[in-house]
Amino acid sequence: MTTSGAALAADGTFLWVGAGNKTFALDDPPEHRCFDMAQEARGAGNATKKPLVVYSRKRCKGSALRLAPGKAAPIDPPFASVVFDPR
Repeated sequence: MTTSGAALAADGTFLWVGAGNKTFALDDPPEHRCFDMAQEARGAGNATKKPLVVYSRKRCKGSALRLAPGKAAPIDPPFASVVFDPR
């Protein structure tokens, strides 16, 4: 990814539960970019300063669940992709 000037980031941390019920975290994720989860992902937690959307399928497709800052998704159903500060 190439940017000019400072990259836009959804300041804060994105949390989720992965395989083996282990908690994972991503600090300051880039905005407006879809991320596919590499493995099982559940229970998204939005500790960033921007909204995010988790999707049931890869490439930010399928059923969508929007999470405001400070909110968390239920542990089920799993999600397959996420976008931070969607347009």
